[in-house]
Amino acid sequence: MILTKQYRCVHSSSCQCIKGHLSEDVIFLVFQQLNWNPKLIATLSCVCKWFDDLAKRVLWKAFCRARAPKMMLDLQSSGSHSVDGNWRALGKLLIYCSGCIKGGLFNNVHIPGHFVYRTRFSRTSGKSFLLPQCRTDVLYVSDPCEHLDQGDEGDVGFFRGIFKSFSMSKVRKMLIKRGAQLHPTEVCPYCKAKLWSMQQAEMIPQSASCRLGAYDDSIEYYVCLNGHVLGICTLLPLSDSEEVSELDVCGCAGMEEHAFSVEKLDATDLLSTTLLPVHAQIGNCNNSQTPVVYDRSVALPLDFL
Repeated sequence: MILTKQYRCVHSSSCQCIKGHLSEDVIFLVFQQLNWNPKLIATLSCVCKWFDDLAKRVLWKAFCRARAPKMMLDLQSSGSHSVDGNWRALGKLLIYCSGCIKGGLFNNVHIPGHFVYRTRFSRTSGKSFLLPQCRTDVLYVSDPCEHLDQGDEGDVGFFRGIFKSFSMSKVRKMLIKRGAQLHPTEVCPYCKAKLWSMQQAEMIPQSASCRLGAYDDSIEYYVCLNGHVLGICTLLPLSDSEEVSELDVCGCAGMEEHAFSVEKLDATDLLSTTLLPVHAQIGNCNNSQTPVVYDRSVALPLDFL
C-alpha cells in the first residue's frame, strides 16, 4: 500500500485531530517505545500538516539521535540547534541509497533507489574526499553501496554523506570562488536543494579513489546547498581494491576514526512480523537499543521517497 501525501489539512475546526488529540509529549513517548520506527514516522507525516510538522521538528530528530548519537552530537557541536536541510532529510540520508535514473545526474546509469541493510559513515573517510586546503572541514561519508555487474558500467558504487556546518565550510567558499555552477535541473534527493558538481569544480582529490577502492577517473559527486553529498564510482575488482587499500596514499593515516553503522540483524533478532531492522553502532560504543522496525510489506509514503 502506497500512502499519498496530503499537503492541505482537510480537517474541520471541530475535528478531534485538532481538538483533543494526543499531546506532543505523549506522541514522543509512543514513538520512543517504537524505537523511532521510520515507517511509522513517515506514515504519521501523511495525516495532516500538524503531524507533518511534529515529525519534522521532533520525531526525525529523535530518530537520527537514536541511530547515530555521536555523529549527531558532532554535527551540532558548532552551536547550531538544527541540521542543515532538516532532520527528515538527514534521517532519509542515513537509511536510503538514492540510486539514479537514466539521463539524470550520472548520465546513462539507471539504478533504482532503495533502503540499505548496512551503512557505515566515517569522518576519517570524509577527509579523503577533500582537497588538502579543505581538510579542516568535517565530512561524514558512507562506504559505497555496491551494485555489481551493471553492464558497460561495470561494478558501480554509490556513496553519500553530509558536511558539518556546510555554510561556513572551506569547500563552499572554494566552490563559490571557482565560480562553480549549480546543476540546471537536478536537485538533492534528500532535501530538494540545488547541487554543485565537485568534478566540474575540479575538487575531487586522488585520495577519494583510494578510499573507495575505485578507478581514478570514475568518481563523480555532488554537494547540495545544505551540505548533503551524493556520488558514484566504478569499483575496482576485489583483488585490486584490496591491494590498493593496503597502500597509505590517502593522506589520512593516524586520523581518528569516527563512524557508525546501520546493520541488518540475524533472523533470531527479528520481531514477530516480517520486519526490516536497522541497528546503529558508533565505533566501539556499545549500543543496546532495539532495532529499528518497519514492515517489508508496507511501502513508505511517496513523500519520504
